[in-house]
Amino acid sequence: MNPPADDVLAEVVRALTDVVGEGLPRGAEIGHGTALGDDLALESIELVALVDRLRARYGDRADLPGFIAGLDLDQIMNLTVGDVADHIAGRSAGAPADAGTAR
Repeated sequence: MNPPADDVLAEVVRALTDVVGEGLPRGAEIGHGTALGDDLALESIELVALVDRLRARYGDRADLPGFIAGLDLDQIMNLTVGDVADHIAGRSAGAPADAGTAR
């Protein structure tokens, strides 16, 4: 059985909170529309740690490098927590590797 999208979103938020820790902007509320770059100022090393955590949890369904490789620069710059969660949930449901709609 595939995890519900809300559960995947909650897991991505937990992983981000663990990875970024005290580096989170004060009072930041992480949700579906939270931008990894603009809102969280996620650094590349933190992105690698996030990928590792999500891969440990979801296996190959969390192929974020493959997902990101299929995006154009604007989509990468505007990638949100929801885009990541939707990608994993879509892959969990058997969607192709480039599933998801980054804005």
